[in-house]
Amino acid sequence: MLTKSHSDEIQSFLGDSSHVSGGFAERVAFPESAEEVADVLAQAVRDQIPVTVSGAGTGTVAGRVPFGGIVLATDKLNRISRIVHDDHGGGRAIAEAGVILADFQRAVESEGLLYPPDPTERSCFLGGTVATNASGARTFKYGPTRNYVERLKIALATGHVIDLRRGEITADTNNTIAIPLPSGHLIEARLPTYRMPQVRKHASGYYVAPGMDAIDLFIGSEGTLGVIVEIEVKLLPKPEGLLSGVVFFKSEAELLAFVREARERSLANRGISPTIREGSRDSTGKVEARALEYFDVESLNFLRQKYETVPLAAIGAIFFEQETTSSTEDSLMTEWLALLERNQAMVESSWFATNEADQAKLREFRHALPVLMNEWFAHHNQRKVSTDMAVPDEAFVGMLRFYQDSLRGGNLRYTIFGHIGDNHVHVNILPRNDEEAAKAWEIYRTFIRRAVDVGGTISAEHGIGKLKREYLLELYGEDHLREMAAMKRAFDPAGILGRGNMFSEDYL
Repeated sequence: MLTKSHSDEIQSFLGDSSHVSGGFAERVAFPESAEEVADVLAQAVRDQIPVTVSGAGTGTVAGRVPFGGIVLATDKLNRISRIVHDDHGGGRAIAEAGVILADFQRAVESEGLLYPPDPTERSCFLGGTVATNASGARTFKYGPTRNYVERLKIALATGHVIDLRRGEITADTNNTIAIPLPSGHLIEARLPTYRMPQVRKHASGYYVAPGMDAIDLFIGSEGTLGVIVEIEVKLLPKPEGLLSGVVFFKSEAELLAFVREARERSLANRGISPTIREGSRDSTGKVEARALEYFDVESLNFLRQKYETVPLAAIGAIFFEQETTSSTEDSLMTEWLALLERNQAMVESSWFATNEADQAKLREFRHALPVLMNEWFAHHNQRKVSTDMAVPDEAFVGMLRFYQDSLRGGNLRYTIFGHIGDNHVHVNILPRNDEEAAKAWEIYRTFIRRAVDVGGTISAEHGIGKLKREYLLELYGEDHLREMAAMKRAFDPAGILGRGNMFSEDYL
């Protein structure tokens, strides 16, 4: 097994996209099999050395930033073992944790299949998307990564490798999960007793539900319970076509009315409750968005630096996508235009795409804003202050108003954009100096408290890591964090894995 320890060789493994500084480690190990991963963990337990799991480094909450010990890099676990079709038009795929998501999706699509999870940063590793239960724009239709994971091979801190298939092990009536080990022993873990927020996107702490599947403990556990080595996922048939658009509005009230109607019609056409849903259902010739994304007026101001054709009168925009077939493309375009005109959209100034070249341009527009903001932060030598809260349907408009009222009239620059279909927008506060940064973090804390007060989650897709662990206390409280820590100890008695992620070492 390759191991590196020279400072120049390991520097790139000491940080992630959170830009938290100060990471350090003794060495970086590059295992090439589940057994080698287990060996690294078993040795770390014997030596009482912490282990930080390293994916591609695209995370934004400092989960990959080590403060001592060993970094376990999954880069060499990079094989796609199998892609197979089933009898219903979908399929299955088996791949290792270090496969780049974009490469995996291209391989799947070349087989006429679709793997729906689509985080914005597709250079992430597949294992990282499972460890964080990643989501993205298409989550509005398809749900997060959890919905597609059928089997996991996991190396535990005990030195064992387990193979969990969905449906084989579930929690009992006492909310305890018992997982047999190859040695013949059992790991018995009592689930925390908190109730998760009733939102469509949630990545804050361990997943819990009555009678839950054992595999769901590890999805979204951020590398604190075990190291995901291999993943088997289910695949869907690749859509025949796609209709997408960037639609501008002169009035925020009309924009929000459009979103509300598009969301309600999309959910109704899938036969899904507007507050809780899992999976999706095909429909023909009806409005059924797979993505609804928001750009506020400040976002458009940023984007005008690169896109001069953004209408000056626009105070906001919505990016939408809907899957089509050759027989439904025209009728769906008519349906969407009627919906837009009914809500007073700037249809003549908006952009629509039905072919791959034009759709690529719209996706480029959608992804340009984070790039422009990163240039801003680099220029001002500041770290982004960005929210990741999601709230229930009925609370969203009030939450958006709270964001705006807290920021308007001040000197801070900001943008609000993101996954409005799931009531999950990112507020990015753009400090120019340390004084503004301190003010921005104060405002951020008020956003956290408001989201919790209205039944929302503090992190909908980015996870907790090290940056947000103090806010997890706001969401669940002291007793529930101690329950989480107790469950972690069942899988990792020595407390070596992901030390400092989710909750501080004091709880261990």
